[in-house]
Amino acid sequence: MMSESKKTNYRWTVVVLLFFATTINYLDRQVIGLLKPTLEKQFNWTEKDYSDIVMAFQAAYAVGLMAFGRFIDRLGTKLGYTISLILWSLAAALHAAVKTTFGFAAVRAGLGLGESGNFPAAIKVVAEWFPKKERALATGIFNSGANIGAVVAPIMVPWILGVYGWQMAFIITGAIGFVWLIFWWIYYEIPARHKKINNAELVHIESDVEDEPAVTDAAASKVKWSKLFSFRQTWAFVVGKLLTDPMWYFFLFWLPSYFSSTFNLDLKKPTLPLILIYTATTIGSIGGGYLSSWFIKRGMPIFRARKTAMFIFALCVMPIFAARYATNIWQAVALIALAAAAHQAWSANIFTSASDIFPKRAISSVVGIGGMAGSVGGIAFPFFIGWILDSAKASGDITAGYNILFIVCSCAYILAWFIMHLLVPRKRAVNL
Repeated sequence: MMSESKKTNYRWTVVVLLFFATTINYLDRQVIGLLKPTLEKQFNWTEKDYSDIVMAFQAAYAVGLMAFGRFIDRLGTKLGYTISLILWSLAAALHAAVKTTFGFAAVRAGLGLGESGNFPAAIKVVAEWFPKKERALATGIFNSGANIGAVVAPIMVPWILGVYGWQMAFIITGAIGFVWLIFWWIYYEIPARHKKINNAELVHIESDVEDEPAVTDAAASKVKWSKLFSFRQTWAFVVGKLLTDPMWYFFLFWLPSYFSSTFNLDLKKPTLPLILIYTATTIGSIGGGYLSSWFIKRGMPIFRARKTAMFIFALCVMPIFAARYATNIWQAVALIALAAAAHQAWSANIFTSASDIFPKRAISSVVGIGGMAGSVGGIAFPFFIGWILDSAKASGDITAGYNILFIVCSCAYILAWFIMHLLVPRKRAVNL
């Protein structure tokens, strides 16, 4: 390890690695939403068929979050992340080989299983590399990769579709993950073993280590899920994810179809409205992490800073209900962009709140449990979406179906915030 007195800042290089992994993660899952009109025609999908495919992804993602969260806490972030990325990149590329609706559901399940390792691993990496006062900003930065992936996809996928066909869209995006894996394996290690940081940065990283009692590796491996479920803090995180994650999946998987059906947007070309919406979510993710960190620097207690920020973001989602009154595409873009950006700001803070309260050795497990809850909501909500949209389509007014969904989105975050507040009104750090 380097010994210079001037503090190195390698931890931000680690955030860059996490950012690109999350970008690839969301690029791979976004492809099918942009290819939906093409695949619907080729395979004669109904809205229910597409919802079933999305639910296959969500079901596997839910199971995978529980498994990978525990797996990463036991195996470590470097190897755990590697296994996760290999699984999801292979599954993404295999979409090109399937020829049936069932086949798409199967490879989407494989994609969901592999991709489920991203956030448990990334949140644990942030907890290993950052003190609490910097974690929300670091999380916001890497979490913005989800939005960049969603921005890149509407540019990249239509171009590949037009030039090479839909199969190559899956193959090319799946292959990108293996490029990232090379950099991850070369440049990542935990702080205590990394040769690129000096003692000053290590002291900074561990500046709040006194908040957490030291334990042996054997003790860390004995943290049980049943123990975690006994804490109100776990249930607060679970509720927050259960009620809000499905809204993001709606933004991710159905917005292209919404703009196509409501405003006749051509998804075979780069789509400026989607690019603007997902660009706004990048600002929301980083800005959301910055806001709670700014509150902390101004002297606000960490727990209150997170809750205050999350309340503000919950309010920012509420205007999306007015999308039903939009008379042109840009009014709808503005309202949806605000809500989607607020979701990512919320996400940066709810993830960080888990690392504020739980010890590092249990963070991936807790994030996995909460993520599983969000995916369970993500399984149920597409079923509701498919039923609503098929009913609206049968009545000849599919826009009415989307209007109902926007009202649901507008209420979800403020409801989640109030339930979380009732469960954990004041900070109580979990001592395992």
